[in-house]
Amino acid sequence: MPGGDAREAARVATEASRGMAFLPELPARGPGADMIGRSLGLLAEMYARVEPSGWRFGDRPGRDTRRAWSWLGEDLDALEEFTQGYEGLLKVQAVGPWTLAASVETRHGEAALSDPGAYRDLAASLTEGLSGHLADVRRRVPGAEVVLQLDEPSLTAVLRGQVRTASGYRSHRAVDRAVVESALRELVAAAGVPVTVHSCAPDVPFALLRRAGAAGISFDFALLTERDWDAFGEAAEAGTALFAGVVPGKDAPLSDPAGSVSGVRALWRRLGLAPGALGSAVAVTPSCGLAGASPAYARAALVHCAKAARSLADNPE
Repeated sequence: MPGGDAREAARVATEASRGMAFLPELPARGPGADMIGRSLGLLAEMYARVEPSGWRFGDRPGRDTRRAWSWLGEDLDALEEFTQGYEGLLKVQAVGPWTLAASVETRHGEAALSDPGAYRDLAASLTEGLSGHLADVRRRVPGAEVVLQLDEPSLTAVLRGQVRTASGYRSHRAVDRAVVESALRELVAAAGVPVTVHSCAPDVPFALLRRAGAAGISFDFALLTERDWDAFGEAAEAGTALFAGVVPGKDAPLSDPAGSVSGVRALWRRLGLAPGALGSAVAVTPSCGLAGASPAYARAALVHCAKAARSLADNPE
C-alpha cells in the first residue's frame, strides 16, 4: 500500500477490500518496511542488514532488523484496532523462500541462492518465523480465518537459472524443480493455514505450486499466454483458488467493473469450464502491489476489485 500511515492503511485494508481484509505493507517508510526487509525480520535466529548492494546476512540483529520489527509491530497494532469483532478471511503475506534466497546475500556477497546450505537454513528459519507470526495474528484477531500469501516474483527466474550474480556477468545455476517444490511443500504444510502463492512475473508454474500444496495461486492475468491456459484450466478444475490480477497497480482510469473481468470470462468460456463455478473459483485483485499508486487510487482499486468479483458471480457468462 502507498504512504506511511499504518492506521490509515489498516482502515482501508479492512473496509475497502470486502470479503478479505489484509495486513498492509508500507514500503515507502524505507528499508525494513519493504517486502524483503519485512520478511527478513520474520526469520527465526537469522538476521540481515542493509549494505550498498542490498540486504546481507549478519551475525546479530542490528538497526535494520529492529526497524523491521518495530514497523511490523506498528502495523499489527493498527490492524488489531480496526478488526475488533472481525470475522472472515484475513490475509497476511511474506516473501517466499526462493525469492528471499535470490534477494539476500550471504556474508560472501553472493545471493543465498548460490549456497544450498544457506537456502535450506533460510527456508527453515522462515518456516519457524512464520509460525510465530501467524500465531500472533490469530491471537490479535481471534475471529479471523487467516490466509498466508507467499510472494514469489523471482520463482520463475530461480527455476530457469536467470537470477544474476553480484557481478552481473553471469547467472546463478537453476535450482532443481524437485528441490524448489519440496521447500515450498514443507513451508505450506507447516503453516497450518491455507497458503496462496503470488507471482506477478510471466510463466507462473501453476502445476508445481499445486503439487506443493498451494490452496491458491495469484498472478497478473495480462501476462498469461496460450501455453498457460491448460495449467490455468487444470488448476480451476482441481479447486485451486485463482486470484486474477486484472486491475492496474498504479493510477490509471478504471473501466466499468464488468469490463475489467471480460478477459477472465472469455478464457473461462474458451476452456469450457462450468460457468456457475466462475464466481467462486476466481477472485479479482490488482495486477501487483499498490505501493506505487496514490492513496486515493489504492482505495478505489480495492473497491473496484470487489465490484468486479461480484460481476463475475452475478454474470458468469
